[in-house]
Amino acid sequence: MPVPVPVRLAVVGAGTISQSVHLPAVHRLGALFELAAVCDLSPSRAAEVAARAGTGVRATHDYAQVLADPDIDAVLLATPGTHARDARAALEAGKHVLAEKPLCLTAAEAAVLGELAASRGLVLQVGYMKMYDPLTEVAAAELARMDTPRTVRVTVLHPADEPQVDHLRLAPAARDADPAALREAQTYEAVRTAEALGDVPEELGRYYRDVLNGSVIHELSVLRALGLTLPDRFEHAELWPGPISGGGEPPCLLATAALGQDARLVVNWNWLPDHPEYGEEIAVLARDGRLALHMAPPYLVDVRSSLHVERAEDGVRQDAVLRHGYDTGFVRQLEEFAASVRTGAPVRSDAAGAAADVRCLQALLAAIAAGRGVRVGGEAASAGKGRPA
Repeated sequence: MPVPVPVRLAVVGAGTISQSVHLPAVHRLGALFELAAVCDLSPSRAAEVAARAGTGVRATHDYAQVLADPDIDAVLLATPGTHARDARAALEAGKHVLAEKPLCLTAAEAAVLGELAASRGLVLQVGYMKMYDPLTEVAAAELARMDTPRTVRVTVLHPADEPQVDHLRLAPAARDADPAALREAQTYEAVRTAEALGDVPEELGRYYRDVLNGSVIHELSVLRALGLTLPDRFEHAELWPGPISGGGEPPCLLATAALGQDARLVVNWNWLPDHPEYGEEIAVLARDGRLALHMAPPYLVDVRSSLHVERAEDGVRQDAVLRHGYDTGFVRQLEEFAASVRTGAPVRSDAAGAAADVRCLQALLAAIAAGRGVRVGGEAASAGKGRPA
């Protein structure tokens, strides 16, 4: 059996997520990947992380150098914020792309990127690692056996970053990134936010970018992986405590929507800065049982998710807790990315799915805005979501 040729990979963005999970996962899959370069806007951080990554790993703060390098096959984009601009540049340079979420802030960008990847014969995969968690597939199979789900409840307990990353002993963030490049990225996000939502107050645009696209989007990807169709409107959405203030703590979220004719979706995202652990549960209550998928926290490459299933079948009550092996979603998504690059295997988390997530988040933001008497514009309005309640 022929040995697969490793994918020559550049990791772009050398921050917390790359150092804690992406780079360890790449090293674990050494037969599938050759780490060629580490790129970060901070030259000192790029050099430090590349030096720790192994002999021969190049460091650069110039993304254009990565794209021009013929010895790099693919990029893993793990920079903060949206990745549409960098993904497009990579695809135009002939590189395969694995992009952290969010891929983009507008559905139009997702369509353009999907079409570009297809036209170039390149892989574009979104880093929805929770879709690749082995228990997500098990949960989807269990859900398919249940009779008429009534309530789907998503609950997130989100602490501040410090309790989640203290164990990593990371060096303090460097301050040598080019300020002009940082301002350019911020301007790009502001323009895309306006295209998505129109002229909404800045605090709503920030919530759309930072909380909805930064965290809640993961839950939407899991709902799709479970076989559920995302809602195109939300009946209710509220934020508390308020008001939303620049630089302050993000408010909590409670939102409800119909899932078809028989079920309701409840999304509850909680900012709990002093909570000791990140928590995430997707629970489904059905006529004949329930399941609760407890997702593994981020920044931990070897921590497993768990699935609790209760049902009654043929007069027998079943109650089970299921776990899988230690190959987590971060590792599985890299394995599938390598398979797509080298063998043409289908991409599970593609641009079309990212577009569906963006449209759902725009509907959610529209409901939040409507509760405050604000009319959204942009894509959200063109989809019929712009009328205040």
